[in-house]
Amino acid sequence: MAEAWLQRITVAVDGSPNGAAALAAAIDLALKYGSSLVILAVAPFVPAYVGPNDPFVSPPVSEGAIEQYRKVVEESVQQAEKAGVKNVTGVCEEGVVVEEILDHLEEHPSDLVVVGSRGLSATRRLLLGSVSTAVVNHAPCPVLVVRPPVTKRGG
Repeated sequence: MAEAWLQRITVAVDGSPNGAAALAAAIDLALKYGSSLVILAVAPFVPAYVGPNDPFVSPPVSEGAIEQYRKVVEESVQQAEKAGVKNVTGVCEEGVVVEEILDHLEEHPSDLVVVGSRGLSATRRLLLGSVSTAVVNHAPCPVLVVRPPVTKRGG
């Protein structure tokens, strides 16, 4: 029997509905292929504009934000274990979200990374870019971008 190509899956979560959809897809794939699952959250630096000479700085991530993302990881690990995933690891980093995801993938290679899509406003996308787009363009492995299910409208 051939070895499964999805031995290790990494999923990025952030506590949002899009992150929950990505987690659900990653759990489903891990169960189907018997893959190990790494659940990664990044407590983000929030850049602040300070002036024309040094336009953006990143103040440290607050302890409250770090704790919030640790809780997201802990709850996500519990969800994966409850679903039956045998090998689950949770990781919480802090920094620039895209850079931390890509650094993690370089240091801990995966066969697939799963991320949620997010509808950023045009202004925010212009300033920050899209995490999922950056991961798709720069990840060293295949990327699955998951959108939450579309709710049917009555009428």
